[in-house]
Amino acid sequence: MRLHEIVFTDAKPVDGYGPGFFRIGGQVIKGPVVAGPMGTQTWGGFEDAEMLLGLAGQIDVLFVGTGADIAHLPDALHQRLTEAGIAAETMSSPAACRTYNVLLSEGRRIALAVLPV
Repeated sequence: MRLHEIVFTDAKPVDGYGPGFFRIGGQVIKGPVVAGPMGTQTWGGFEDAEMLLGLAGQIDVLFVGTGADIAHLPDALHQRLTEAGIAAETMSSPAACRTYNVLLSEGRRIALAVLPV
């Protein structure tokens, strides 16, 4: 079997997470996080739509982790993302982190916005 090294661009993979934090690319960040082609940044949660809207044209899919359990995006946020051409896939934060890492390793144009578990 031949193994291939995974090379990530500016986006860093999620290395781990726990109560109130994420470890992305070796860096521990407390609270909500956005990660993707622009790097990794703290996020203000669902009320901070501008950061997510800034991803328009840079990504094909935004994975949104809603915490320990799956929940719906607020209608106003979902509508703004749709109008900006951003497809948002909502799931629990652990599932969003796993999905993000897999697609990131494939070189996909994606981003992650997650609330802590």
